[in-house]
Amino acid sequence: MNRYVLWVSLFVTAGLVGCAAPEIKLFPDGSDPLEEFTLSGKKAGKVLVIPVQGIISDMPKRGFLRTDPSMVQEVVSQLKMAEDDEDVRSVLLTINSPGGTATATDLLYHEIMAYKQRTGVKVVAAMMNVAASGGYYIALSGDVIFAHPTSITGSVGVVFIRPKLVGLLDKIGVAVEVNKSGKNKDMGSPFRAATEEEERILQGLTDTLGEDFVRKVRKHRSMSVPAMDEMATARIFIAADALKLGMVDKIGYLSDAIATAKKMAGLTEDARVIVYRRTEYANDNIYNPVTTQAAGAGSPLVDTGMFGQLANMQPGFYYLWPSAIGSD
Repeated sequence: MNRYVLWVSLFVTAGLVGCAAPEIKLFPDGSDPLEEFTLSGKKAGKVLVIPVQGIISDMPKRGFLRTDPSMVQEVVSQLKMAEDDEDVRSVLLTINSPGGTATATDLLYHEIMAYKQRTGVKVVAAMMNVAASGGYYIALSGDVIFAHPTSITGSVGVVFIRPKLVGLLDKIGVAVEVNKSGKNKDMGSPFRAATEEEERILQGLTDTLGEDFVRKVRKHRSMSVPAMDEMATARIFIAADALKLGMVDKIGYLSDAIATAKKMAGLTEDARVIVYRRTEYANDNIYNPVTTQAAGAGSPLVDTGMFGQLANMQPGFYYLWPSAIGSD
């Protein structure tokens, strides 16, 4: 009898615990609030460092154990925090990105420009390893653009990426039939070759978005006609060549960009340099682009690199330098 009562008690207790069990998080994630951390300096006034790292997307980053905010969501959250803090006098964007979707890139550019207009805060863009295509598009929002001596930039243009399965399906003897309400309804389908008319339409859309990108450059940069023509070929450039063309203002290091950000805001050399993160890092510094500790907890069990990123990319228009996919 006592044994029966014991088992019943354990069963009821387990049920109650299961019903009221709090959520246990093994790792910090994107649901934790951003907090301010000081990297250097003690005097009044702040320079906020915001990293723009990896493929630019407005889709959440889904990993094995958690989901993190998209790049657009993360940067906008930091801009909103900065807007509520009058002591933030300058923003430094550290950009290491080959670009991303056309929409996400333009959204991020728009949000940074709107923040500048609302606050009057100056923005300095600092290019790191790669700031190509959409990465350069974002840099255009800066009042001053720095390039690291080894930075790769350029790729000012757009690509329309879509899978093609028709050859594979032919080899394995599989066909896909489609009923459609208009002759161009399944334009861009991976299951058949495109017609000449469809190719003409898709190329027209691609050219239009590419021209929009070039107009953005013309709006922000004082470049000669020959320089604009060379840039518009969508080739990439090393920092020194980008400087000659007028695509960037200065070549230097992050310390130089921070010094410029302080000077533009009228701050002293010992003004605070801050970041917004979800957890504190020991011995933190400006070269850490991560906002959440143990970021690997959100990663896949196997790092598939470029192929994993390609698999996650949706068909569509991209301000992207494809060769740099997987480099982040």
